[in-house]
Parts: sequence; structure tokens; C-alpha cells
Amino acid sequence: MIIPRHVLAAPGTPGANDRITVGAIGVGGRASLLLEQLPESAQIVALSDCNLPRAEAFKAKKQKDWPVYQDYRQILDRQDIDAVIVATGEFQRVLPCMHACQAGKDIYAEKPLTLYVSEGRALVDAARKTGRVLQVGTQQRSMAMNRIACELVRSGGLGKILEVRAINYTGSQPSPDQGLPAMPVPEGLDWNLWLNQAADRPYHPDWMGWMRWRDFAGGEMTNWGAHGVDQIQWALGMDDTGPVKTWPIPFDAPVKAGQFASGIGMRYANGVEVKFVIEQGHGPMGGAVFVCEKGKLEINRNKFTSNPPEIAAELRKKVDVAEEERKWSDQLALWQARWHMQNWLDCIRSRELPVADVEIGHRSITVCHLANITRALGRELRWDPAEERFIDDAAANAMLERERRKGFELPAV
Repeated sequence: MIIPRHVLAAPGTPGANDRITVGAIGVGGRASLLLEQLPESAQIVALSDCNLPRAEAFKAKKQKDWPVYQDYRQILDRQDIDAVIVATGEFQRVLPCMHACQAGKDIYAEKPLTLYVSEGRALVDAARKTGRVLQVGTQQRSMAMNRIACELVRSGGLGKILEVRAINYTGSQPSPDQGLPAMPVPEGLDWNLWLNQAADRPYHPDWMGWMRWRDFAGGEMTNWGAHGVDQIQWALGMDDTGPVKTWPIPFDAPVKAGQFASGIGMRYANGVEVKFVIEQGHGPMGGAVFVCEKGKLEINRNKFTSNPPEIAAELRKKVDVAEEERKWSDQLALWQARWHMQNWLDCIRSRELPVADVEIGHRSITVCHLANITRALGRELRWDPAEERFIDDAAANAMLERERRKGFELPAV
């Protein structure tokens, strides 16, 4: 009658002392969904966002008394926080993740994991040196429908892989030559912190639609491509490597407005070719089509289809389809991540690698970066996945890095 029920441990209901304490770094749209879906075995302790009104609005919505900080480092300084959810923009993500590693916090980092290739390797090294559990938010790794489909391709169940066809994801665009006109910074926004590593510029609200600008993002190639390419890497058994060659694929037919004039081809060391040639909006945004000796298998988010249909019918016998649809098809539907976060929490306790470990996330998004670099240069490139460098190509290698603004350099590992 005196002690609240939630404080007492019970089957399926961890006690307060058993819960993993979590701080949020970034409380925007996606971050809010993740915090809404956080399993009961964890509890939110504090929020941080360089745009304070966003965090305050979420706190008010949940009617909680969480402390709210503008500088995420105040979250990392707290000894009562075990782990952090980093759901910022991709250009803002790696630095707080590395700082979290240094602070001894385990991490759930949204995708796309990185803005450029070399910062991804720096993050992997930091996580390994500090022994942190770092789960990347490619939640399809926790979906049984995706797991069994990728296993079938990887194990040779469909025979030799003849070709993989993927969405020709669109990229981002360069900033206007003259920039954007300066406008007053909204109250509660720390514009310096928001810019993070990006070059300094006056505030304009259009910059905050960051996914469209090359200074801040890789467009849909790194946004949805982070999911689709991750499924390709998984199905090919290439989680710890990548392609060895990339090239542009010119299109013969006229291209619709907003679509690229060419696709991208990639070849792995085992000879398998992946071709980004399917028009965006006309194929599996969260997967790819695997053309094999025994038929075609299209893998998408929590579903698959095949030709002949018997392939998919046999696959469905390996999983409780109704249960999977129940787990992943709630009111949040496409964006559900609860079960992926549960895997992260389980691994925080066991200290095992999560299903979308930082190395996996780094390797998958690297393939997306390679596609953008190939498209930008418009020529064939040779890639060494062990060294993570282009072979004899200084111009391409220069695109593996970004100049970081003073004060936002990556810490030494």
C-alpha cells in the first residue's frame, strides 16, 4: 500500500534497481518514437537536445520531471546513467557516440551511422577499445522475417546468386553557392551545437531540413539505403567487408525528373554483383531483389515475396508469421524498434555483441558512401575493404574524409 508497484520486481516486470538507466541525446521526431518504445527493462533518466524546446515538449507530453540539458555532455557526466540513445542527424552522431564510449556508456545509435567513411572506423575503434555495446538502429536485423530470408540466400538455399537488384536511392544536393540569408536564431536553439562538425554559417530554417544537403547528409542513399544495403550485406554474408569495385551504370531510357541519369554497380570479391537500378518508389526500399539459380527472392521490411511463390511459402513455415506481424505492425508500423532496443538491452546485461553491432553498421553505411562517391566522380573505382581505401585514386580517397569545424574534432582513440 506504501511502496509503488513498479518498484517491486516481478516476472516480466524488472524492479527499479534492475532497470537500465538511459539518457537521450537528441529528442526530435525519430528520437521521440524510440523513447516511446523503450522496453520496461529500461527507464529514461534525462534528456538533452541543442534545441531545448523539443526536449521540453516531449517531457511535457510524458508529464515527467526529467532534467533537460542543452549540451549532451552533461548527460554523459551523470554517474546514474548506464546508456544513451543517440538519435541526432547523421552529421551530429559520431562525436557524441565517441564521447559516450569514453564516458563508459553503452549506446543505441540511429542510422545512418556516419556522414563519411573514416569517422565510422574511428567509432568502431572507440567502441572496441572501451568495451561498449553499440547497437545501430537498423531494426530489420531484429525481424525474424528478414533473418530467415537473408539466411536462405546466404546459405545457398536458392543456389548461386546471379545478381542483386536494389533501389537507385537518390542522394543529397550541394548547398547554394551564395548560401542562405541570415535569420534570427529561434529561442532555445544552440545553433553552434546544432551545426556540429559542419562549416559555420548563419542560421536559416532551411538548413534544418538537413537530409537534403550534402553538408549534412547523403540523401536517401544513406537514409533508406542504410536499411536496404544492410539487408544486402547480411544476405551475402559480407558483414565484415564490402565490394571491391564500383562503377556507374548509364540508363538507355529517358529518366524521370528527380531520378539519377545512371545507376551504380558493385562487385564483391566472390563475383556477386549488386546493381542499384530500380527506380525509387518501385521496389523494396528496405531490401533488394536477389536473383538466384532457383528463383527470385525480394526481401523488404518484415516481408518477402518470391518467384516462384513456393519459395516464400516454404520460408513462412519457419516463423510464426502472425506473431511477427503482431510484434512489428502496431500503430507505429514502419518505424517500430521496440524489439531491436530489447536486443540492445539484453546485450548490455550479457556484454555480447548486438545483432546490429557497430562494425556491421559501419560496413553497411560505408557501401552507401561508396555509391555516393562513385556517382559524384562518375567513373569506375576499385575499393580495398580491408584497408578501407580506394586503390591508386587520390581524388576518391579524399572523399573518405570531411573537414571538421574547430571544436568538433573526433577525439583520439
